[in-house]
Amino acid sequence: MHKVLIVDDDPIHCRLASEVVSKAGFTPLVAHSGVEAMAVLKKTSGVGAMILDLVMPDMDGMAVLEALKRDGLALPVIVQTAQTSLDTVISAMRLGAIDFFVKPVSPERITISLRNALKLGTLESSLKAERARKDGSFSFAHIITRSPAMARTMSLGKKSAASTIPVLIEGESGVGKELLARAIQGSGDRAGKSFVTVNCGAIPANLVESTLFGHVKGAFTGAIADAPGKFREAHNGTLFLDEVGELPPETQVKLLRALQEGEIEPVGASKPIKVNVRVISATNRRLLNLAKDGLFREDLYYRLNVFPIYLPPLRERMDDVPALIDHFIARFAAEEGRRVIGIAPEALDMLLGFDWPGNIRQLENAVFRAVVLAESPLLGVGDFPQIVVAREGREAAQRPTAHGFTPSEPIHIDNARALPRLPEPDRTALPDRFLDGGGNLLPLAEIERELIAFAIDHNAGRMAQVARQLGIGRSTLYRKLKEYGLEGDEANVA
Repeated sequence: MHKVLIVDDDPIHCRLASEVVSKAGFTPLVAHSGVEAMAVLKKTSGVGAMILDLVMPDMDGMAVLEALKRDGLALPVIVQTAQTSLDTVISAMRLGAIDFFVKPVSPERITISLRNALKLGTLESSLKAERARKDGSFSFAHIITRSPAMARTMSLGKKSAASTIPVLIEGESGVGKELLARAIQGSGDRAGKSFVTVNCGAIPANLVESTLFGHVKGAFTGAIADAPGKFREAHNGTLFLDEVGELPPETQVKLLRALQEGEIEPVGASKPIKVNVRVISATNRRLLNLAKDGLFREDLYYRLNVFPIYLPPLRERMDDVPALIDHFIARFAAEEGRRVIGIAPEALDMLLGFDWPGNIRQLENAVFRAVVLAESPLLGVGDFPQIVVAREGREAAQRPTAHGFTPSEPIHIDNARALPRLPEPDRTALPDRFLDGGGNLLPLAEIERELIAFAIDHNAGRMAQVARQLGIGRSTLYRKLKEYGLEGDEANVA
């Protein structure tokens, strides 16, 4: 739930605003001065917006806006005052305020303004994170997390960023291992440099070596030009080896040499090439178990596992779910042009009670689908039919929700037998000549032979008329006569 900081020296206005904020579904925080407001922001995380009075003793609203700008606190601020001066409005907007209203103001106006502010703030954060991801400056500040379960992960990640030590990120599929790797790169001295991702499990076995280390022209059939390979693409930057446990044994040997010696040998090359690459690897399987089973080289395991970081699954950090949902709603609503501003409390409670086996990727896809199909500004329980089915069964997915919407039941191909059976065909509607003795349809060839024989008899053997009425050419008719053994029926050719 979003926290809204109310800053006003008037206790009555603070109380009234707190009630409006609470009824709107947000958590109100109160500060009676600008100094107190800045102190609250420094010690409290998760503040999503601020309602700021401009006229206060000591540190007024304008000074608070200046302090926010100076300290780099990107917080949506709605200013309120008893003054109606246009200059005051312009000054506040120039300092970063996103909305302005004059006291007294209706609760509906405050609620709408807050929702817009929170949506805008979330969308701006999403856009900043996306830009940072593309330009190599993605950092730990861009990772959406409030869960204590992530504290150790974040701490280890920040420590590893200060070095070039090989990092192994372990975690289930969909937990965000690549984002953590990008944050490690973006927080170190290689920030802004190339970040090259390789999914080791998605490359055909015969192309893994060429993909990683490159090849020279003519090294093998189809090598019509030199290819640098991912290691050289990541020179002076970071190479992220996702699902590294899927590498073939012969490629593991070359990878070990690349890590130990800092050089690679392209396929077909006569000499090795020096590379300066920081390697971060990730796996959703226990590499130690693979090494014990002989499926992964032990020496390579110890080379990659110098600095292991465990990324917990989403079910162990459910405190992150509300913030992630807000992030996905803002992002997808903007991308899809949908007027979705949030999620209803009962829907949020349902999602918080789900264990998310597919982790953040599953949550992201569920919110994406809900935003696209939503018919109201707030996502409701009915917008997440797959989650309803997974938690409560198919019968629950068919019940009308509090919003009057009955979601359709998602059907998987494995559950096709659960579909209602089609009614048996009315066999009495079929002519008997189309059926065999057992009541089954005759093969098409037999029906066609019978039809041609009937047409010849009906037209007294006049083949031109037979062909015309059947809609086929005479040469086709004669071919079919020969095919079906009816050549003797054409005695009276016209």
